[in-house]
Amino acid sequence: MDTIYIGVDFHARQQTVCSLKTDEGVVSTHKLKHQNKEEVRAFYQQFRGRVIVGIEASGYSPWFEQLLEELGHEVWLGDATEIRRRARWRQKNDRRDAELILDLLVHDEFPRLHRPSLQSREILRMLRYRQKLIKIRTIGKNSLQALALQSGLAKRSHLFTKTGQQELRQATMSPAMQWQREQWCQLLEPLNERLLETMLWLKQQSQDDARIKLLRTHPGIGLLTSLCVVHTLWPVSRFRNQRKVTAYAGLEPMERSSAERKHFLGISKAGSRVLRYLLVEAAHTAVKKDDDLKRFYQRLATRRGRPKAKTAAARKLLIRSFIMLRDEIDYAEFRRRAVAARLARQSTRPEVPVV
Repeated sequence: MDTIYIGVDFHARQQTVCSLKTDEGVVSTHKLKHQNKEEVRAFYQQFRGRVIVGIEASGYSPWFEQLLEELGHEVWLGDATEIRRRARWRQKNDRRDAELILDLLVHDEFPRLHRPSLQSREILRMLRYRQKLIKIRTIGKNSLQALALQSGLAKRSHLFTKTGQQELRQATMSPAMQWQREQWCQLLEPLNERLLETMLWLKQQSQDDARIKLLRTHPGIGLLTSLCVVHTLWPVSRFRNQRKVTAYAGLEPMERSSAERKHFLGISKAGSRVLRYLLVEAAHTAVKKDDDLKRFYQRLATRRGRPKAKTAAARKLLIRSFIMLRDEIDYAEFRRRAVAARLARQSTRPEVPVV
């Protein structure tokens, strides 16, 4: 049986479907509403054989992707920007977008994106959820610090110890400040419990995973960073070199130069925001315990400043993680290979006569 290609212009409430059966050569167009999920399932259940469904990558299509996988269809996610760039007409509507996706599928030009496994998607979703909880807790702690300072209580980080909390509750405040203090304290208690439950769940997911154990041998890389790196980059064989990895994570520098004009911008920030955040946090510890990273960080911090040096150290940490996963080596073996490569480069340098 021949392959059936289906191009879908997906929206939150509806979708426009353009399908092609290669054996018949007939193109049909349909419009489906998402209010009735059974109607959507019945429509896609009629297709038999190998069915390839192409849609643009979006944040509100996981339920639709799961429905197609339950029916045994292949789901291809495409780069929305690249798909739109290949449109040759000036008029844009749902039917034309679906036809464009179908045409790219048929001619093997569909800009397909990597789709992580179900386990990786769940772990990354939990990491993003933890990041949101951290932001809410940070807002609460900063608000309590502000209330304490306005009451003449300057404890810094000791404010959230048992003694600091007792002094905060005994501090003299206005009625409005007292009400805010009680509300923020009541909000932080369940937040800490949710964060603890999230960490326990993530620890369970990392058990018996050799990839996590390899990365955690590197100084600075802990449980959260190793989980995010592994489930974002895996399988690492899809990256041809280190530059592809840094570009995927959005840590590569951008440049807008022309003729004699040289203009360098910041990093692209095109990848996972949580991955970049965790790598920068891990770099804080790595530059203290790894001699090579420490020298690199100090040299760049003197020339370009600490913020750029931190980002560059995080990029180097990502490259090291990629090499360790690709070659299946731990930190000790990575260091041994780095020293051997450095000695080999020094031995091949030409001798310079001493004047």
